[in-house]
Amino acid sequence: MFYEATLPNGIRVIGQKLPHFRSVSIGVWVGTGSVKERQGEGGISHYIEHMLFKGTEKRSAQAIAAEMDGIGAQLNAFTSKECTCFYARAMDEHLDRAVDILSDMVLHSVFDPTEMEKEKSVVCEEILMVEDTPEDVVMELLSSAYFGDTPLGKPILGTEESVRSMSREMVTGYLMRHYNAGNILVAAAGNFEEQELYDILCKYFCEAGTPFPPEPYPTILLPEGHRFASREKPIEQCHICLATPAFCAQDPRYYPLLVLNNALGGNLSSRLFQKIREERGLAYSVYSFNSSYRELGTLGFYAGTNAAQAQTVLALMMEEMSQVRANGLEEEEFVRSKEQLKGSYVLGNESVGSRMTAIGKRKLLYGETKTEEEILQSIEQVTMEDVRSVAKEVLSTEQLAAAFVGKVSGLEAELEHLL
Repeated sequence: MFYEATLPNGIRVIGQKLPHFRSVSIGVWVGTGSVKERQGEGGISHYIEHMLFKGTEKRSAQAIAAEMDGIGAQLNAFTSKECTCFYARAMDEHLDRAVDILSDMVLHSVFDPTEMEKEKSVVCEEILMVEDTPEDVVMELLSSAYFGDTPLGKPILGTEESVRSMSREMVTGYLMRHYNAGNILVAAAGNFEEQELYDILCKYFCEAGTPFPPEPYPTILLPEGHRFASREKPIEQCHICLATPAFCAQDPRYYPLLVLNNALGGNLSSRLFQKIREERGLAYSVYSFNSSYRELGTLGFYAGTNAAQAQTVLALMMEEMSQVRANGLEEEEFVRSKEQLKGSYVLGNESVGSRMTAIGKRKLLYGETKTEEEILQSIEQVTMEDVRSVAKEVLSTEQLAAAFVGKVSGLEAELEHLL
C-alpha cells in the first residue's frame, strides 16, 4: 500500500514503506521539463537542474557534496521532457539530513552569476558530448522528426546558443512559474515511519512558496504522414532509428504494447535480435523500445551497422514489423515475452530507488499509483488477441518517422521504396 499526504502548503507526498530495507530513497519531483519551456528558454529546465547543485544560502557546492558523502548517501538529479527530479538515497537513520539538503537545494539555491557562467560551459560540453555519441544523436533526430514543431520535439539540453543566452532573470522567472508548492511532489520509498516522514517534510518544505496551479499541459498534435531526417557523419557505423505512434501508460492498450515490444526487440530472444544479430551477424546493437509520455507514446526501433549493410538491416526491420502486424505473435514467443516482462519488472523493482522513481513519476504525471501486484496482474491478463490488435495499430507505417546518422546516402530513398 501507499502512503499519501498533502503538506499544509499544498506539496503532495507519495510514499511506499519497505521495512525490510535499511535505506530510503527520497525524490523531489517538479512538474516541468522541456515540454513546458517557452520561446527562447530551450534547455532551461536542464540548466536549472545543474545549478541547484552549485550552492545555496547556507551551503556551498562543495558543502552539499561533503555533507551527502558524510552520511554515506547518494545524490543526483535528472531532467526529462515532462518532469525534473532531484533525489537522494540514504540509510534510514539519515532521512532528516537527506531531506534537509534536498529541500535547501530546491528552495534556496543562490544562482551566483559566476557559477552560472561556469555551468553554462559545463552544459555546452554535455551538448557536445551528445553530438559525439551517434546513438544519442539519432535518438534526438528521431524525436525532432517524429514530434515536429510540438513541445515534445524540443531537445532537453537545448542548444549551445540557447544555453549561452540564459540570464539570471530568465532563470528566476522560470523558477517562479514552476518551482512552487502547487507543482512539487515528494516521493519516498524504503524504511521510514509515515508520521516521521510527514513531520520532516513539513519542517523543511514549509517555505516552498505560493501553490500556484501548474501551467496547462500543451496540446500535442503529431504531424501527418512520413517524416524522415538524416545527418551525415564521418563515422564507421550507420545508425537507424524508426518510430510509430503508440500509447501512454494509462491507456488500456499499454500492457499489450509492452508484451509486443518485448517480443519484437526487448530481449535476447526477440525477433529483431535473433534475425539481425544472431542469424545474420549484421549488427551488434539492435532493439526496440517503448516511450510513454503523459498523453501519448511511441514504439521505436534501433540498429547500428556499417554503411554497406544499412539497407539490408533497414529492410529486415521493416519486414519484421510487417510480419507481426499481419500475423501477430506465435504462442511460444507470446508466453515467453510475458514471463520475461514480469521477471524484468520484478528484478528492476528490487531497489528503493526504482520504487521511488516509479511511484513518483506515475503520481506526478497521471495522478495515480499502481502496486506491484496490480502491474503484474495487468501483464498476466494480456491475451494474444490483445497483442494482435495492438500490433495492427502501432505497426502501421502511415505515420512512420525515421532518422539516420552516419554514412546515410540512399537510406531515405530505400525506406520510401519499402513503404
